[in-house]
Amino acid sequence: MISFGMSEEQELVRDAMREFAADAIRPIARECDEAAEVPADFLETAWTLGLTSTQIPEQYGGAGEERSLVTNAILLEELAHGDASLAIAAMAPSVFANAILDHGTDEQKAALLPLFCGESYATGAVALTEAGPLSDASRPQTQAEQKGEQFILSGRKTFVAMGDRASHFLVTAQLGDDVAGFIVPRDAAGLTVTDVERKMGLHALPTTGLELERVEVGQDALLGGTEGADVQAILNASRVGLAAVMLGMSRAVLEFCVPYTKDRVAFDEPISKKQSIAFRLAEMHVEQHALRQLVWQGASLLEHGEDATKAAWQARSYAAEKSMWIADNGVQILGGHGFIREHPVEMWFRNARTLGVMEGLIAL
Repeated sequence: MISFGMSEEQELVRDAMREFAADAIRPIARECDEAAEVPADFLETAWTLGLTSTQIPEQYGGAGEERSLVTNAILLEELAHGDASLAIAAMAPSVFANAILDHGTDEQKAALLPLFCGESYATGAVALTEAGPLSDASRPQTQAEQKGEQFILSGRKTFVAMGDRASHFLVTAQLGDDVAGFIVPRDAAGLTVTDVERKMGLHALPTTGLELERVEVGQDALLGGTEGADVQAILNASRVGLAAVMLGMSRAVLEFCVPYTKDRVAFDEPISKKQSIAFRLAEMHVEQHALRQLVWQGASLLEHGEDATKAAWQARSYAAEKSMWIADNGVQILGGHGFIREHPVEMWFRNARTLGVMEGLIAL
């Protein structure tokens, strides 16, 4: 029988992350957005939760707990309900570490995974997105040229989450007829990490660009070694993860608007009793639940090792459209109050627009 409910363990994870988001994320979200930075003490606090290290095998210094991508999708939704920028920053180490765990060679795992099992926050970054109106993360313009035992990387990446402090970058590039991933250390010759980008939304989340000018790396930098890696699977996990973040943010909009409409009185009655408002809230509620089913479907396919390319794209595409629609309706419901910083819906509106055009910020 197909079950659409959570297991007892998933409910425990949901409740713990919901409490953390309410206590440690939501209260500082606006301040972080205004300051355009993630506080170091927040990252250290989030690190103590073991969001990354608990799912890394014991032989590499982690706790070795079983990894469930559906559970991770639930976790991401709850963190993003607090704030999308801070949720992505807290989970950024997992994006890089899980790519190494899922697709790396034994040598790559031994060299890199212990970095994410220490006592202090440490992160790598995944560089999937490229600038340009026709950019497609599954067909990168960045090129990799094999030269003897070395690879030469040339190209540019953008929207690299936590790129300002990442120790390593997983860079996707076209290698002949295939797409490959390359592990590039921060100090690699020819690699330039640009200044933190200024964006419409996700102000608190530092993202950078990468400029690769004939960056030379060895055979050991090729993710998966000579057998290569399934880069599409990394992209699929990223797309479902992004959809989960947009789901959490959409839920935040709805849960803010419902009590607001009950308290806001116009023409001697709460505006929640106005048909146009009530119908709008109902549609927002329906779309939010539809999106959750798409997220869980994509995560389940990934978890069971099945082809999730179509499901991941559907979840991400639907999330990009509907999270923007829900955020826009949140602004409209608040009227003039929706445009001022006293209320968070204008921030969520900006974040929804920004999330809708990005790839690789987060993954399951």
